[in-house]
Amino acid sequence: MKVLIADKFEKVGTDGLKELGCTVVAQPEVKAEELAGLIRQVNPQILIVRSKKVNADALKAATALSLVIRAGAGIDTIDVDTASTLGVFVSNCPGKNSVAVAELVLGLLLACDRRIPDQAADLRQGKWNKAEYSKARGLHGRTLGIVGLGQIGREVASRAQAFGMRVLAWSRTLTHREADQLGLRYAQTPLEVAGLSDAVTINVAANADTKHLVNAEFLAAMRPGAYLINTSRGSVVDEAALQRAVAEKGIRAGLDVFQSEPAGGTGEFSPAVAQLPGVYGTHHVGASTDQAQVAIAHEVIRIVQTFQATGEVPNVVNRLARSSATHVLTIRHRNRPGVLAHVFGVLAEASINVEEVENIIYHGAQATLARIHLDGTPTNGAVERIRSGNADIISVELGEIDGRRGA
Repeated sequence: MKVLIADKFEKVGTDGLKELGCTVVAQPEVKAEELAGLIRQVNPQILIVRSKKVNADALKAATALSLVIRAGAGIDTIDVDTASTLGVFVSNCPGKNSVAVAELVLGLLLACDRRIPDQAADLRQGKWNKAEYSKARGLHGRTLGIVGLGQIGREVASRAQAFGMRVLAWSRTLTHREADQLGLRYAQTPLEVAGLSDAVTINVAANADTKHLVNAEFLAAMRPGAYLINTSRGSVVDEAALQRAVAEKGIRAGLDVFQSEPAGGTGEFSPAVAQLPGVYGTHHVGASTDQAQVAIAHEVIRIVQTFQATGEVPNVVNRLARSSATHVLTIRHRNRPGVLAHVFGVLAEASINVEEVENIIYHGAQATLARIHLDGTPTNGAVERIRSGNADIISVELGEIDGRRGA
């Protein structure tokens, strides 16, 4: 398989792909706007990116492309809708950078509480201001609210508990029982987290439901002088509303992500919110530790190896969770050429689409069981034509997807 690596990627990952027999083309410095041209030139079967944006033009540029792997957790930089339309799988590496991001969350939390960046800046300018910087609340005994309790949120929770903090959490899937098992307090809504916490960390995926999750209402619910940490995506926070909250309520913020970040690794960038006193920004580096990137590289190798060997894609994000199939046609047949071609021909004549096919070969490879998921109901006549039209068919059953048997 030909693999194009269009972003920074650990050497252990590149070497591992080569050991799998892949032809690897590495062009990590290619710009996002140049990606389509590079893909057209290389025509890879697999594309690996880290933070580079993969738009519709890039996806349409290659005829062989069948898999895009995001060497990280989020997939908002990839046009998943276009990939799905083109029959291109999209996969990612969830959980492999959780510890790295959680460590930065705690670092930003400490920065907000002890104003470490401000102290360092003053010392570099020759200023000694112990009188001012001696004023800190401390984290022990405070309540940290976590919005989004995925793997990163859980890693944050365990570290906050080690600091002696109480933890309050909300997540779409969190239950009272699970919260009790984790030693957390359960919150019913993000707004409840905002209102009951001394500091709030946002750890959710970027999508339509989470855009501006932290808005004027959320910030109004936060306690005066509370801390807000965002290491998820810039789109989750309404930066204009946050600026007002910093000015009017004394909210302090630790931000690793912003609404309009530069596409490359370097560039001019001056977001207004990052210029405010009490706001401590980093450069979208939550996952950027050696440990995290090596773990991600190994996960990419695993994804490629599985895809290469079986055609299955671990961590695939754009496989339909539930197809529109209503019936399943179960056919036992001798393992001979032309059987399924006959079946599909009858279904095509009946204008019935095949949604999924599973073909199980019995020991000895003499017989096979085919399960064919259909988006419609074949008539009794069509079923009979399938049954009688090929001598290698042993039996035919038609059932509804919920298990009730038909003809």
